[in-house]
Amino acid sequence: MKNYKLTLAICTVAIVWGTTFLSIRVAVETIPPWFVAGIRQFLAAIIMLLILLSRKQFRWIGWKNLKYQLIFSTLMLIIANGMTTVAEENVTSSLTSLISACSPIVVFLGSLALGLQKFSFRSLAGVLMCFSGIILIFWDGINDLENPDYALGIFFLFIAILGWASGTIFTKKLNIQSQNISLNLFYQFAFAGIVQIIFAFIFSEDYNFENWSLKSISAMLYLSVFGSVAAFFAFHYALTKVSPVQVSILAYINTIISIFLSWLILGEQISTKFIFAAVLIIFGVFVINYNREMFKKQRIE
Repeated sequence: MKNYKLTLAICTVAIVWGTTFLSIRVAVETIPPWFVAGIRQFLAAIIMLLILLSRKQFRWIGWKNLKYQLIFSTLMLIIANGMTTVAEENVTSSLTSLISACSPIVVFLGSLALGLQKFSFRSLAGVLMCFSGIILIFWDGINDLENPDYALGIFFLFIAILGWASGTIFTKKLNIQSQNISLNLFYQFAFAGIVQIIFAFIFSEDYNFENWSLKSISAMLYLSVFGSVAAFFAFHYALTKVSPVQVSILAYINTIISIFLSWLILGEQISTKFIFAAVLIIFGVFVINYNREMFKKQRIE
């Protein structure tokens, strides 16, 4: 008998995370980006708190674990997610999703430098393919970087990638494991939400709430409920049924879905050269992360 719950979980992760870049782009049309990021995380924290209370699992996690969660939250949510949201004020969602797909390159290079991963010519080939894709993207549009807003958006994207990669390496280096991921996630969401909302009031020039459109508010709520909470639970349910390596394949599907929806819904121009660059980057990341277990059928009890 087929596991329909697993199929639903995988589809949820692939589709929902594939729509996050599109949703961010819609949300920041009328809402300052730090408000989008902060309210998203804070609402997710409230939802997570209600779930924990209903299960009678809410408790204090201790100062040592809290320190880890705050570091992780700073790198992955405040810097990576926050900077990505800020960048999408001036960068298209399709380009944002494609550049963000390069984060495994930084993870690989950082892991290599720290001795967490061994060098291989296959991985080197993957890195070169990814860099070739990035060069191809900016080859004709190098003059666009003369626009200070666009250039700043690209700069923020690379900071976001560094934040995400640092958070990944931080977890890998310390081998941090948790008995209650939902509890840790609550503290991460709450901390990030509070900090980002403070940033919103400090750095937003105009946060007139009357200018926030219903479409942008709906996109922000979608990011909170589905992008942060529903997809997270689906992702971890999938991890209980198949290996992490197999679930990692979803990252490539997310990028493809994001680019397609950006073209379909937002009308963003997707050139042949952009598609070729996307193929190079996605295939390069796949080569870096390739493992024989990816396509083996497994059953995890």
